[in-house]
Amino acid sequence: MDKISKDEVAYVAHLARLSFGEEEMGKFTSQLNDILLYMDKLNEVDTTGVEPMTHAIAQKNAFRDDTVVASLPVEESLANAPEARGSCFQVPKVIE
Repeated sequence: MDKISKDEVAYVAHLARLSFGEEEMGKFTSQLNDILLYMDKLNEVDTTGVEPMTHAIAQKNAFRDDTVVASLPVEESLANAPEARGSCFQVPKVIE
């Protein structure tokens, strides 16, 4: 049983401004058909009582405590700079 025809794949390819040869068109039609048939199979599963989720595994934020620590001293941060102006990096002008 086919869920999608070669003509439908060609139409979508045309909309996306893609061009495929006959061999590719047959391959994509077969692959899309397999995907759509699998989606039908998934739709048969009883999901009553199953809460919707956004991820398959539990997501946990990996935030660290917001603690104040000393920054890198200006002299050390500018030590390897090709050029410096005062306490800043000096870079070439980009916008004319």
